[in-house]
Amino acid sequence: MKKNLLAILVLSLLALPAVAMATPPRPGPYVSGFIGLTVPETVNATSFDGSTTYNDRIKFDPGLNVGGTLGYDFGMMRLEGEISYKDLQLNRVSESGGPIYRIEDGNVDTTAFMANVFFDMHNNTPITPYVGGGIGFASLHMNDVVSRDGTFLYGSDDQVAFAYQAGAGLEVALNRQLSLDLAYRYFGTSQVSFIDTEFEVQTHNATVGLRFKF
Repeated sequence: MKKNLLAILVLSLLALPAVAMATPPRPGPYVSGFIGLTVPETVNATSFDGSTTYNDRIKFDPGLNVGGTLGYDFGMMRLEGEISYKDLQLNRVSESGGPIYRIEDGNVDTTAFMANVFFDMHNNTPITPYVGGGIGFASLHMNDVVSRDGTFLYGSDDQVAFAYQAGAGLEVALNRQLSLDLAYRYFGTSQVSFIDTEFEVQTHNATVGLRFKF
């Protein structure tokens, strides 16, 4: 999966010269879809077993980031609603001054619902840089986390948290309706209190997508 995503990103970048004479994008409503890679940061966590509190460090593996948007392009500014899914696979959990647990099974499914605003820097080329961000909420589901030696670390739980993101990208017009979207987003949440642990989600996200204007 990671190799396939990297190949898509590379091919998209190689395709830029081929669309250099395409018609610049135009204002109007649009829909988009994207797929890419999410790279979670290692986070500090607090865990508890009923009688003792531990200071943990949780490391995640890179995972899938997929989603879509519905918005309106006003020319210099775009407003949109976004739904995205990120698969955060735990790699290892280390306790302060204690053991390091390599994870056999366990992940945090993260579905985010965001309201975004982006500012487009139009120019005389079909390539439009943009910057912006958004706020919303994330629905998170932690599956049972078990180490390779069979130690049960965290139990399944569902929580909702405030979410935010900021980033930049390039919109590459393929014609007057369709464009390629290459984007980076930093995505985070407020502290999420699961049944056995609590931490903030912090991820770096690179995506490639298609945007269709009506």
